[in-house]
Amino acid sequence: MILDTSFLIDLMKHDSNALDRLRKSVKINEPQLITSISIFELFSGIQQSSKTEQEKKKIRKVLKDQIVVPLDEKAAEKAGEIHGKLIKLGKRIESGDCLIAGIAITKKQKLLTRNIKHFSRIDGLEIDEY
Repeated sequence: MILDTSFLIDLMKHDSNALDRLRKSVKINEPQLITSISIFELFSGIQQSSKTEQEKKKIRKVLKDQIVVPLDEKAAEKAGEIHGKLIKLGKRIESGDCLIAGIAITKKQKLLTRNIKHFSRIDGLEIDEY
């Protein structure tokens, strides 16, 4: 299962729903995967914080020992298709979300997110909401 950036942020905030979902995932031995795109989004986001170093430590703690799935050519192609189709339909979402979805679809993984509004627009993406 791919952990979306929203889930990782909620883990860093000690959100009870996110923590419960993580415990469930660990209990059933479900693999937790993080995309390189989420790492980019997290480190980009903390640059807007007044506590950059403190936030970096939180991010590194959440990322520790996680499997990172990079953006490969196949996922980039899929993400481009998603992005273009959504723009054409007038349902544009963030490029990062399209990249994460492209990775999840090509790796045949569910996406664990609370961002249903955006990700539900993507055909072929299996979503797990928490």
